[in-house]
Amino acid sequence: MSGKLVVRMAELEIDPDQLEAYRALLAEEIEASVTLEDGVLSLHAVSIKDSPHKIRILEVYASSKAYEVHLRTPHFLKYKSGTAGMVTSLTLVDVEPVMMRAKP
Repeated sequence: MSGKLVVRMAELEIDPDQLEAYRALLAEEIEASVTLEDGVLSLHAVSIKDSPHKIRILEVYASSKAYEVHLRTPHFLKYKSGTAGMVTSLTLVDVEPVMMRAKP
């Protein structure tokens, strides 16, 4: 896929009582997205130390088209519907890469 990279930071807060269930659904969604979608270049999820219910996800897509395709996949829709009652706050922040490197 060609086009300008789409890079986003998702800032989420999860109901602490549902955190483990949320993490399981998130792991399933990330694995499927990276494995099945050529346009999903990377998804990295972390939690804030001492506040494990605060999750941050760095999302990198090959293009805006790849991002739009991602939003319509069965695995993403399953994640969204499955976690709807678990997410208490969601902020999506478009970011510009300064420097990103990873080992293959």
